[in-house]
Amino acid sequence: MRFRSYLHSGVLRWGPAVLIMGIIFLLSSIPSEAMPVYGRYDWPVKKLGHLTGYALLSYSILRGLGRKDLPAIALAWFLTVLFGASDELHQAFVPGRQSTLIDVGIDAVGAFLGLLPSLYHRSRKPR
Repeated sequence: MRFRSYLHSGVLRWGPAVLIMGIIFLLSSIPSEAMPVYGRYDWPVKKLGHLTGYALLSYSILRGLGRKDLPAIALAWFLTVLFGASDELHQAFVPGRQSTLIDVGIDAVGAFLGLLPSLYHRSRKPR
């Protein structure tokens, strides 16, 4: 019974992060000719998607870690950026898509934004 409870707890903790990583991977697997185009708003919409996706991922990873101390926050940020870099590498092999360091930087900013509430909450706790 303990194993089942532990497994259930692990799935609940890590499931959102794994789901978000899967969605990001699938979206970055779409060839450029199949990607939607938003006219003059194309670049901002797609970069806002990066920010949002990686903000959600970093928060989900932090949740999966089960702690909200500073080392866990730093680890969640690092793992999110590492995933973003690996996803950019993956994207380099998708027809018509490019891999850019700018996108990794945007992913890193998104990851930071996703962790900001936890950082703020930590700074507001009485010591």
